[in-house]
Amino acid sequence: MRKLAGVSAPFVVVLALTTGCSLGANDAVDTLDEPPVTYTDADEDFGNEENESEEDVTEEQADESEAGEETGPTDETTPDEAAESLNQRELYLIDSNGLVVPQTLTLPKTDSVMKQALEYLVEGGPINDILPNGFRAVLPAGTEVDIDHLKEEKLAIVNFSSEFNDYNLADEKRIFEAVTWTLTQFPEVEEVKVEVNGYELDKMPQSEKPLVGNLSRADGINVDTSEVVDFTNSTDITLYFLGTNDEDTYYVPVTKRVENVNNELETAINELIEGPSLMTNLLTEMSGDVELLNEPKLQNGEVVLDFNEAIQSANEGSAIPTSVLESLALTLTEQSGIEKVSIQVNGEAGVNEAGIEVEEVTRPELVNAKPL
Repeated sequence: MRKLAGVSAPFVVVLALTTGCSLGANDAVDTLDEPPVTYTDADEDFGNEENESEEDVTEEQADESEAGEETGPTDETTPDEAAESLNQRELYLIDSNGLVVPQTLTLPKTDSVMKQALEYLVEGGPINDILPNGFRAVLPAGTEVDIDHLKEEKLAIVNFSSEFNDYNLADEKRIFEAVTWTLTQFPEVEEVKVEVNGYELDKMPQSEKPLVGNLSRADGINVDTSEVVDFTNSTDITLYFLGTNDEDTYYVPVTKRVENVNNELETAINELIEGPSLMTNLLTEMSGDVELLNEPKLQNGEVVLDFNEAIQSANEGSAIPTSVLESLALTLTEQSGIEKVSIQVNGEAGVNEAGIEVEEVTRPELVNAKPL
């Protein structure tokens, strides 16, 4: 277990305060439901579809939509107009430790947001201009993408060109995880089917491991099975720890397979307290002395957690570290039915690093987002 003291993690979780204001931060299993996802503009298309109303677009815009082209700011646009021509998206990239990590990046607006998101995963493609330090793209250079979105089935069918097969074997699982989690950020997608040159894959191109059924978030991400002996009596729990690159910190999802799970909520909290595996180079600010004083209470989408004083920062008096609040929110809202988390210390509302009582913590719409 790796513990980290004094980290100032980026604000990605919204803290709902008593004043009413908000501040901003592999095997498939049936026990994990789809976690909350990034919300998108209601008028956006998600595949290669054109806008249905010709009255809403000019002839030039319609031509761009057919070609799947993006429209971004020009030298003549005002700052407000430039902001309106951009969207933030979660792109799952590979960090320097070989982990698949969401990075929220600003992309030009387009009518084909799913296709665009995958195109930004291609090595040597448009991602090159905005690629964060310490990260790399996941799809082989030259890979072309088409998407067919079956809205009623919440299924995205991805068709890659033959260049897709030219990935490194070591990246195989990472590629399928990155594609799946990037597409399922959209609420209209719950499952992903992968094709190459129009033919559905029934096995992975390099390892030839079988692909059974469609891909989903239930398959996990950065899967850790190191502590499992009995796979038939184990459950996947997705946890969020801290990754680092120079002075930058970010949240990393890790799906850990845990044996003999009776209560997924309590198990998730206990696994966060235990901390990340030493094999991952991930960190946590949560002390191993943290304990739940009472059984978690879940009502109307809110879970109430009462911790001992060990959840507070050793350097900040009675304050709960921001990264601890955010890791709890990200981890627990992965579970079905949990929308927000109320954190108490000895039965009283916890206090954040700004000295303000934390009434509730909710999941952000975008993970690892940087201020615009």
